[in-house]
Amino acid sequence: MYRIGMFSKINKVTIKAIRYYTSDQLPLLHKIIALRQIGFSIDEISTIQQGQNNIRIFQQREQELKSSIAESQRQLGQITHYLAKMKEDFNMNYEVVSKELPEVIVFSRRMAIPDYNYYFEIIPKIGEEVKKSNPELKCTVPEYCFIIYHDGEYKEKNIDIEFCEAVTTWGKDTETIKFKKIEKVASAACVYHKGPYSSIGNAYAHLYKWIEENGFLASDNPRESYIDGIWNKEDENDWLTELQVPIMKK
Repeated sequence: MYRIGMFSKINKVTIKAIRYYTSDQLPLLHKIIALRQIGFSIDEISTIQQGQNNIRIFQQREQELKSSIAESQRQLGQITHYLAKMKEDFNMNYEVVSKELPEVIVFSRRMAIPDYNYYFEIIPKIGEEVKKSNPELKCTVPEYCFIIYHDGEYKEKNIDIEFCEAVTTWGKDTETIKFKKIEKVASAACVYHKGPYSSIGNAYAHLYKWIEENGFLASDNPRESYIDGIWNKEDENDWLTELQVPIMKK
């Protein structure tokens, strides 16, 4: 038989607490210790001892642990990614984060464009057309202007895009511009690219490598969200674009 001091050390329970238990009650003490090691609170253990909602309490704890494990795995993946890049002396200007993309009402126009330079010609015209038919329309604050790429692969010519601008209310459609709701994206891998669009491919390469190395798959088409550009920055080196790729676990 263990002495009370040894029993206290083995079970990590104070001698004072043990003195409240008779030998017949030690199995109950063991059960309490086991439940504490799982992570249950004193109140939850009391509820379990009374036989109230045991399945629900255990299922809730199971879900908490699964969520904690998933978050720890995500953090571990990012640390592994950083360490690998540090060893390669990789450019750390691109910092990838995962976040939710909100549900938005947008006016949009889907079209095939000849090349990327066509943006500078067509996007101002879209704004003018919307303003003409919806003079009271207001953009969201902060503004959320983005392009969705529907091709599923990189193309330099005849690119299938959808230009979207988030607004506060529904407006009136035109022949080429439609109002629609874009559903929330639960998780998207996102990275900022500062500089001209001609070098944005470096950001895409970094982003998709991060997605692969962290055990994700792209679950939908990528978006480019335009924060600073030709409309407010004269120097193209000051243009700021956020790449957003919806993701899911493999």
